[in-house]
Amino acid sequence: KTVAKKQDSFYFDNFVACAEESCRAAQMLKDSFENFDPEKVKSQLDEIHKVEHSADLKKHAMLDRLVKEFLPPIERNDIVSLSQNIDNVTDEVEEVLLRVYMNNVKEIEPNALKMTDIVIQCCEAMKDLLVEFRNFKKSRTLKDLIIRINDLEEKSDRLFVESIRGLFTEPNDLYRIIAWKDIYEYLEHCADACEHVADVVESVVMSNS
Repeated sequence: KTVAKKQDSFYFDNFVACAEESCRAAQMLKDSFENFDPEKVKSQLDEIHKVEHSADLKKHAMLDRLVKEFLPPIERNDIVSLSQNIDNVTDEVEEVLLRVYMNNVKEIEPNALKMTDIVIQCCEAMKDLLVEFRNFKKSRTLKDLIIRINDLEEKSDRLFVESIRGLFTEPNDLYRIIAWKDIYEYLEHCADACEHVADVVESVVMSNS
């Protein structure tokens, strides 16, 4: 019995550890934006890539283990899907900074900072959700955490719409519009990716209740 529990906890611990990498990447993105220096973006990108790589290694360790697992704690395809979706969050956060670098941005838009704050909140809520996930059969707070992530994603959506509208209504240079439309889209993907994690958790709970 205890061996089985210990084996099960490997997966749940791994989900949380991967979500912590997402939180770390989101915080690095915010630090880059708050003390923005175009000269430092390349080295910041290298740092955030290390986090993304570390998350990848954790994901692969879990999938390697899953191949050999006789009876995983939840359906195999749910473990694969959840693992992939958590990994996507870190990827999307890295993509935002990559776009800032590629588009040769010289200063950060105020709304980008607001959206990055929401991304951090989404990642933290996702981590809390995954901490709680191991007790999904008797958890009282899982539903609230899923709702919180959905609410944050909607908040991100609204800010995204206003940000894009702002680009096209204020007197602007075309370069700024092209650069920032791109970056805002990737910021929006981050919140979406967290919501996808919540969707997978919700469907696992539904199919196991």
